[in-house]
Amino acid sequence: MTQQDLGVDEIALAAEQGRICALAADCQRDLQKCAARYPDLFPASPFDPRFFSTVSLANAFGSPWLPADRIRIANRTSLWISGADWLVDYLAKERDDIQAIVRGCLAVADGAPADTPLAGFLAELRDDLRDDPASAPAFALLEPVWRDELERYLSAEAREWDWKKTSAKPDTEEYLENSDNYGTSLVNVWHWIFTSSPGSLAHLDELRAASRKVGYVLRLLNDLASAERDLAWGDINILALGLGRADVTARIAELMDECRTLIRPLKDTCPQEAVYLERQLGYSTGFYGITDYWGEL
Repeated sequence: MTQQDLGVDEIALAAEQGRICALAADCQRDLQKCAARYPDLFPASPFDPRFFSTVSLANAFGSPWLPADRIRIANRTSLWISGADWLVDYLAKERDDIQAIVRGCLAVADGAPADTPLAGFLAELRDDLRDDPASAPAFALLEPVWRDELERYLSAEAREWDWKKTSAKPDTEEYLENSDNYGTSLVNVWHWIFTSSPGSLAHLDELRAASRKVGYVLRLLNDLASAERDLAWGDINILALGLGRADVTARIAELMDECRTLIRPLKDTCPQEAVYLERQLGYSTGFYGITDYWGEL
């Protein structure tokens, strides 16, 4: 393609994509600084530079209208989830290890001092939400929602660990219903509390329902992209539960329609958050068509 072939619209589109990539670069610096404070939680393998880049890009493309500073909770929560995932999926050997992770994190959520790097980073996230002038009023009201999303995530992580370690595997619908362990709603709800737009706070229940369905889609997209890695790491994957790739692709299409149905009415009441969910679906579809987030061991 020659320069003459490029139309004004293409130039404008590329300019906007370039701006978002620059936004992601600023976000990446913040994530790397966070990880440096917790080196035992985020070892260089698999938390390589590519990991920080891809996480930052995902959140920048989700909220390109916000500055890097206002995307920080979404980014840092994504990082925290990855640290928790690493502990649960790869390092935990006994059920007691999982119980200690869940118990320690919920204790911090209830005000106890942190005694592990994971719990320490969680306390940092909580305090950022609590102390930020813009989000503090919303957090004061919505701290129970914040904690509920945390407990949903941790319970789903523990449930999947149990499935991996026993012969009692879930059916495909049980597996999908446990998609809170992917962390989509945890990131989204904490992000919405932090950004605190009037529309999101007034319609948080509807947003949470839509976000949870979006999480089903992202869970399946991730499974298609990471099937070989999951096999190597001993993780459960939808493809190991009796469905083929064509079946999963068809289920994703059905879920996409369900997501659109849930998102459509939100465009009138909280348009920015509705677009955020649509962009999350679109970005993840393109991203997981090629790769996933984790670095190599």
